[in-house]
Amino acid sequence: MKEFRTELTLPKANARMNLKSGILTQGSCFSEAIGHRFKLHKMNASVNPFGVIYNPVSIHKVLTCSLFNEPLPDHTFLQHHDIHYNFNFHSEFSDLHKTALISRLADTVETNHFFLKDAEWLLITYGTAWVYERKDTGEIVANCHKMPADLFTKSLLRHEDILSSFSTFFHSLKQLNPKIKIILTVSPVRHVKDTLELNSVSKSVLRLACHSVAGNFNGVEYFPAFEIMMDDLRDYRFYKPDMLHPTEEAEDYIWEKFLARYADDDTIDFMTKWKAILSAINHKAFHPESTSHQQFLRHTLKKLGELKSSVDVEEEELRIKNRML
Repeated sequence: MKEFRTELTLPKANARMNLKSGILTQGSCFSEAIGHRFKLHKMNASVNPFGVIYNPVSIHKVLTCSLFNEPLPDHTFLQHHDIHYNFNFHSEFSDLHKTALISRLADTVETNHFFLKDAEWLLITYGTAWVYERKDTGEIVANCHKMPADLFTKSLLRHEDILSSFSTFFHSLKQLNPKIKIILTVSPVRHVKDTLELNSVSKSVLRLACHSVAGNFNGVEYFPAFEIMMDDLRDYRFYKPDMLHPTEEAEDYIWEKFLARYADDDTIDFMTKWKAILSAINHKAFHPESTSHQQFLRHTLKKLGELKSSVDVEEEELRIKNRML
């Protein structure tokens, strides 16, 4: 039968993940989407702990903060109207009081310092090569926090810039955790704010940078999330109504490709069982008090009990018990 699509098939990775593997994700909203699935499927993950960040230099910068676990420079903080922010972090890190913001960021940095120290995997997703540089300090920011545009200079990173930034971060990371493995991805989300043409230029820079990094640093490889979306799925039905972001179905497809490459056999087996349990937990009965549904709940509770030795199912058990008579 003639093939009507170019499916991207990936071989099994040499190193594989399991439920206990420490995995930290950082980067664009796509990194958050995949990280959410780590958590949903009971994997040991810290998901975008510093919020959504798009450009490679800023991603490397916040991760480096955690490596050294040092106080953040005062000049990186700002106040816009009556709210305090930090130029290196997402706007979800904000507060009416600067001391509270400093404390929260310090706690986040410290928590992820110890997580990274023992983590087995780091998943980084680059979103854009377009960056905004502060005119007063020359530093690239992760977020402009709606400050006036004339405070910044917009420019396009070269792949050499990304390679240099990654190299500095990589060597510091390996001093803290020599065994950690890194997976690089390019977000399939399109940034049309820069126009479609310039989005293509940006993605090209990111893809070339990933190719160079993966070829020059041991323990670093590229996962083709971008190519799966652009060349394998390649259909607008896999985009949300904004025509920019992948649908949940598309994200699930990429997630399955990711698992097929990186998860070990025991984890794949667990995921199959867990998917069925999640479906049962989320099932909404027309007649929740019926004998058949109550029997269904008892059966689901038994299945959860069989997985207790592998993962913490206390929350899911409570949800089921609250629906039982």
